[in-house]
Amino acid sequence: MYDIIIIGAGPAGISAAVYGKSRGKKVLVLEKKQVGGLIGTVSTVTHYTAIEQKETGSTFAQRMKEQALGAGVEIRYENVTETKLAGEVKKVVTEQGNSYESKTLILANGGSGRMLGIPGENLKGVRLNAAKDGLQYQGKNVYVIGGADGAVKEALYLAEIAKKVTIVCVEEELVCIQEFKDKVVTHDNIEIMPHTSLTAVYGDKAAEELEFTDNKTGKKQLVKDAECGVFVYAGIVPNTQMYTELKLDGGYIPVDGSMQTEIPGVFAAGDICVKKIRQVATAVVDGAIAGIQAAAMC
Repeated sequence: MYDIIIIGAGPAGISAAVYGKSRGKKVLVLEKKQVGGLIGTVSTVTHYTAIEQKETGSTFAQRMKEQALGAGVEIRYENVTETKLAGEVKKVVTEQGNSYESKTLILANGGSGRMLGIPGENLKGVRLNAAKDGLQYQGKNVYVIGGADGAVKEALYLAEIAKKVTIVCVEEELVCIQEFKDKVVTHDNIEIMPHTSLTAVYGDKAAEELEFTDNKTGKKQLVKDAECGVFVYAGIVPNTQMYTELKLDGGYIPVDGSMQTEIPGVFAAGDICVKKIRQVATAVVDGAIAGIQAAAMC
């Protein structure tokens, strides 16, 4: 029996764990893959207060892990498949066949990258990660799907590696922050394809030909590029499918000012919540509040 179980070890989950542990509570973090969540996979971390110079997602995640373990937080790498939220005792079951119980539960397992739902999306060379796969495309052409902050930040990173970076965005122009727009125009090897969608990828086992559709005219364009890489940053889908006891809003979890859900003793924090701004900074705040409030209930 734990005082607090936290599902997810991203910034929100680790923040909640550290604050809960600091209040003398027995805390368990269950993480499917690795500490850091989505932020651990990015090429660079920007704008977060007091980050180190040239901070990467990997270095940021590593320090998060070290901090949690140093505080005495227990982390288990198991995939949660079932939860029981109602009642005084919360129950969590994992794919590994283990079952855990706690007085309070914090849902902080964020979201997963949105699929495009197009033919050929699973071919080799598609849905790549800039930080992990970027160096393999040195001197080659790459395509970044998405025009928001996350996509453009990764495009800027890839521009230092690839021969040419094409940013494909459905909007009329990039919808990222001004800082990133200003940096884009300083790179001669970045091209923007506005009001356009990637609608198909063709090839035997790997991507060889890309189909783009102009969202204004409906005109299709086929681009043959056998050695290209396609990096998709088209938003996230909240990982809330297993929380059937909760009423969701657009797939996200509604919470109150204490980060508590409609079920007493069940909290949510980070990107999984209904909120206007999804940044590392806001996830950490959510986690801190949830951890403190959950500890107060134990």
